[in-house]
Amino acid sequence: MTRTEDAAPLENEALETEVLVVGAGPTGLMAALVLARRGVRALVIDSKEGPTRESRALVVHARSMEIYDQLGLAQQVLDGAVPGTGIQIRGDRREFGAIHEKSGATEAEPGSTGRASRINIDQVQEGWTPFPGVQIFEQSRNEELLARTLATEGHPVLWQHGLESLASDADSPDAGVEAVVTGPDGPLRIRARWCIGADGAGSAVRHQLSLPFEGVTDDATFCVADVHGVTGLPENLLVAQFGNEKFAILFPLGLGGHKRLIWLHGEEHPDQETALTEARTDLGIDYDSVDWFSAYRVHHRVASTFHQGAVFLAGDAAHVHSPLGGQGMNTGLQDAHHLAHLLADVLSGHRSESALARYELERRPVALTLIEWTDQAFGMIARPGRGTAFLRRRARDVMAVLAPRLLSTRLGPYVGGLLGQYRIRYHAVPKGEQPPRWAADPAVGLRLPPTRENAEGLRAMSWQLHTYGTDADRPVAVPDWVEGPFAFSPDPWGRLRRDRLYLVRPDGFVAASFPLHAGAAAVHEVREALHAHDVVG
Repeated sequence: MTRTEDAAPLENEALETEVLVVGAGPTGLMAALVLARRGVRALVIDSKEGPTRESRALVVHARSMEIYDQLGLAQQVLDGAVPGTGIQIRGDRREFGAIHEKSGATEAEPGSTGRASRINIDQVQEGWTPFPGVQIFEQSRNEELLARTLATEGHPVLWQHGLESLASDADSPDAGVEAVVTGPDGPLRIRARWCIGADGAGSAVRHQLSLPFEGVTDDATFCVADVHGVTGLPENLLVAQFGNEKFAILFPLGLGGHKRLIWLHGEEHPDQETALTEARTDLGIDYDSVDWFSAYRVHHRVASTFHQGAVFLAGDAAHVHSPLGGQGMNTGLQDAHHLAHLLADVLSGHRSESALARYELERRPVALTLIEWTDQAFGMIARPGRGTAFLRRRARDVMAVLAPRLLSTRLGPYVGGLLGQYRIRYHAVPKGEQPPRWAADPAVGLRLPPTRENAEGLRAMSWQLHTYGTDADRPVAVPDWVEGPFAFSPDPWGRLRRDRLYLVRPDGFVAASFPLHAGAAAVHEVREALHAHDVVG
């Protein structure tokens, strides 16, 4: 298919593009921007009039910040975000202080009228990522930033255009897709080589493919409110507030006690006034005013496949889960980043079409693990009922004492990496199988650990060879479009070895590691690794 300009097509003519992205949420916009930066034409459509105004997703974790940094947008996120350095665990202030004052796990917080236990996210992530802690930068602001950047670079979103039908032959992915969308000026046909369904939990793309969305809808109902004038809480901490019956998480949104309040309610259709009154009485949360209120049920679901023919699913269209941990939007951003680089590699001729299978092989296990983890955590602390409320209060007491202590051990950086999503590993071979030599290095399958020097190289979005603390010859088997080898200073943390040559993917993950002998890597190992990644050269 050929590239076309953004001008509206003539009557009965189809608009052609390389990638059709359905859904202009953070996932779809991220996919389109990465594709654009890689020189791939993508068209984003969405039935909404513009970016979301009210959103539950708030947290941008460290790995997503690293992706924003690759795109040159990290500083804009930092400038507009409220930094979250940790989590404060709170219950009834008198009870909480009395129970834990002797444990050494409590501390007085600035602006707080009681004692509370604090988990320092930034400290356990320090040195492992350039962006320790979390950034409170809600979904609407992510959408505004990405959509604005796309428009500035000549790729505006086609708002008010919803998908009506999608034709795709699962047995002939080379045939591409043809979509019919409906907009203000009537129906429009769009032809594309590939389609990315990033259109949320109710995905029209997934329904068009008749793909099962397996899982459960939880009995619990959560309420969410944007409130002002909350007193007695610190400005830059997330707060887990435990009441006798309810459970809430408060996210800082700015000065003046501006918070996003998400709490367990229980009833299927909660009334705003009743729900907010219970938040005051059971949780002890005081506020002056409410901007908006909503309620929702929690789902734990995953699509049966993320890839069928020329169509891919990403973000909530592929998986939905509990909001605990703030992982949903971040997982979607990383789905998009991963997939867009794969598509760009194939279109550029750097990888064969069979490499596209890696999207499901690598990203679906991430979604399944996340759903399992959040479902278990949700069941422990977030389901309604007196029995669960009792266990939740006891769990609160244990967490308040043990969590800070455990995170001060070697377990801390590991947990911090899981929370920040920069410890995700893509396995070269199925678990249990003996990895080849080029995949035996612990760095393989992880995102490249950051050093003082390699950040600029990662922004190039290219395949590269790296060494850390030594010089290496360029293997003859490596295609000419793979850049390097680039020699960097030794990794001060010892995660990257001096005697290895690292093959790094455009998404920043280590694809292979080769032992160096007198500055040279074994040719057969290099060829084997390139073949395993479907690299063309």
